[in-house]
Amino acid sequence: MIGAEHAALALRGLGKRFDAKVAVARVDLEVPAGSFYGLLGPNGAGKTTTLSMAVGLLRPDAGAAWVLGHDVWADPVRAKQLLGVLPDGVRLFDRLSGAELLAYHGLLRGMEQAVVDQRAGELLDVLALADAGRTLVVDYSAGMKKKIGLACALLHGPRLLVLDEPFEAVDPVSAALIRDILQRYVAGGGTVVFSSHVMEVVERLCSHVAILADGTIKRVGTLDQVRGDRSLEEVFVEVVGGRTATGEELAWL
Repeated sequence: MIGAEHAALALRGLGKRFDAKVAVARVDLEVPAGSFYGLLGPNGAGKTTTLSMAVGLLRPDAGAAWVLGHDVWADPVRAKQLLGVLPDGVRLFDRLSGAELLAYHGLLRGMEQAVVDQRAGELLDVLALADAGRTLVVDYSAGMKKKIGLACALLHGPRLLVLDEPFEAVDPVSAALIRDILQRYVAGGGTVVFSSHVMEVVERLCSHVAILADGTIKRVGTLDQVRGDRSLEEVFVEVVGGRTATGEELAWL
């Protein structure tokens, strides 16, 4: 085990229950610094709940989370200074233009106006959003919204990015651009953790993988350790289950 003080993200006994439903069952996970880490799982596995607790958006019923050695709940200000987050389904301040939204995020974080302006301009250019001009974020396409959300997460120069389904509903061009930026970020010493259920994307990008199902970690390790001599999809289906025969039931097809 790496230890919470050395891992980019460390979860210990993280748990969450909603009424009678156990969403996350005391999860332990360590993300090495400099890794590209994929959190895999079917819909309803607990991925969003786990990541929301890990970054301070949802208070856990049990356990703790550390970002680069800083307790997310005991020392949230310092932890969040080191952390960039792209939540899934969280509303942006979408009655602003992209440039205005980035300026708002920068000022909320106490950044200097000149630094915000410089970084915002660079991010809008690199993410191919500069041409949107005065268009409000509410009128952005799904891919553009993912990209401006990523820009907000990157603006303050975090050392850890936690992204919930960053490629969901994104067109191939935007997805390729996001992949390039994330790979460049990791090559520069950053750490990325992202959730997905798309095996192809995870196999292409990730150095490490964890498979989450029914609120518990079923498999964890480097990509090669988890998949062995099989495809990641084969391992995922075996671990998660749920595949049924389609013989007599659909004979009418």
